[in-house]
Amino acid sequence: MDKQTIAELIELGLPGSQVSVSGDDGRHFHASIQYDGFVGKTKVQQHQMVYKTLGDHMREAIHALSIETSTGE
Repeated sequence: MDKQTIAELIELGLPGSQVSVSGDDGRHFHASIQYDGFVGKTKVQQHQMVYKTLGDHMREAIHALSIETSTGE
């Protein structure tokens, strides 16, 4: 798994989001996601939305993902 693929999967699952993914070892990543759809959601709900976009990749290809979420507000 690479940073670009992770970003693309998140952007596909959260249309209109702005995503930045970092990480150099191919297993541990950090994602910053700005998405208006996060408005009114708790941090847990926001993170669940991100995990849903990655599906089985979270169990198979991604060992660790730290997530930072924000809205456009």
